Amino acid sequence: MTFDFSTVTDRHGTWCTQWDYVADRFGSADLLPFTISDMDFPAAPCILDALQKRLQHGVLGYSRWHHDDFLGAVAHWYQQRFNSQIDRDMVVYGPSVIYMVAQLIRQWSQPGDGVVTFTPAYDAFFKVVNGNQRNVLACPLIKMGNDWSINAEHLESLLAQPACSVLLLCSPHNPTGKVWTHEELTLIAELCERHNVRVISDEIHMDMVWGGHRHTPWNEVAGGEWALLTSGSKSFNIPALTGAYGLISHQAPRDAYLHQLKACDGLSSPAVLAVHAHVAAYHHGEPWLDALRDYLQGNLRYVADQLNAAFPQLNWQPPQSTYLAWIDLRPLGLDDNQLQKALIEHQKVAIMPGYAYGEEGNGFLRLNVGCPRSKVEAGVEKLINGIRELV
Repeated sequence: MTFDFSTVTDRHGTWCTQWDYVADRFGSADLLPFTISDMDFPAAPCILDALQKRLQHGVLGYSRWHHDDFLGAVAHWYQQRFNSQIDRDMVVYGPSVIYMVAQLIRQWSQPGDGVVTFTPAYDAFFKVVNGNQRNVLACPLIKMGNDWSINAEHLESLLAQPACSVLLLCSPHNPTGKVWTHEELTLIAELCERHNVRVISDEIHMDMVWGGHRHTPWNEVAGGEWALLTSGSKSFNIPALTGAYGLISHQAPRDAYLHQLKACDGLSSPAVLAVHAHVAAYHHGEPWLDALRDYLQGNLRYVADQLNAAFPQLNWQPPQSTYLAWIDLRPLGLDDNQLQKALIEHQKVAIMPGYAYGEEGNGFLRLNVGCPRSKVEAGVEKLINGIRELV
């Protein structure tokens, strides 16, 4: 089967966060955006067909997710893509991964407690921790060539703090694109279990791992109490449907989560189109996803080739995962604010500044290449021109 990822779809006027509301973050509406991590591609044809079939039925009443169609699709995907067995009894549902993260942080900690996370970090992590009156305990990743590593001693010192209750993991890691090795995850699991720290693993980018790297689902290394949370929304570009799922290791916290979901927050009925979309994606979407992955890797390689040709001292290499190019511009000695001014005011392009992901992001940019190559070409040209204004 062949799929078209080169045709441009105009997203203007669709209440699209990336295109229609770019001014909210960047102060100007007439920008070419490479920002929030959704893609400019239509969803997989198998998903659109499943949604059309459901819409033709005509009745969109209350629904359920706890049935063999959905649970079987999830189990099939883990077996097919990761050669990993999951326990269907552990599966829970939620409207989004971040909602589920917030719910478990409230369940597993108290106001004022510490939540460890590796930085730079997805900006929503800071918001959800601080917004729930918990404190971020930052464990900076260390850049080693084109890879990132952890300081195990520093990590353990954070986990050992009496007020530390939770480790919030992003696997694969956003924004760096790091793919955690089985050995690294095993070490993290052992340290968390040693200090009685529960783990919440956000694995929403699990399907976007490149090269010889393998995504290791947290359930393969875990000990103690933990939750693995994910969704097909990034892989199949369906975040607007809402819908996420996860595994919660033990019965009591699983029951507590579902009680909060249903009895307290009134979310007992999932978005039925999201359930249909996941079932279709996980049973029939693999060819489309594999073609998409090839296209995205081509986009990342294009960014590397153009940047390194213009600025050889960068020697930037594509990340191990995600369609988010985490670009280290520190060798050029640029001022982040001046670069943003040049990009926005002169080049008319919106690219996420690294400082949005914590102080460890200073000197970086995060460029979303989940789009047709022609858009990537235009964006990279604008980025290079913006940098040249300052160099």
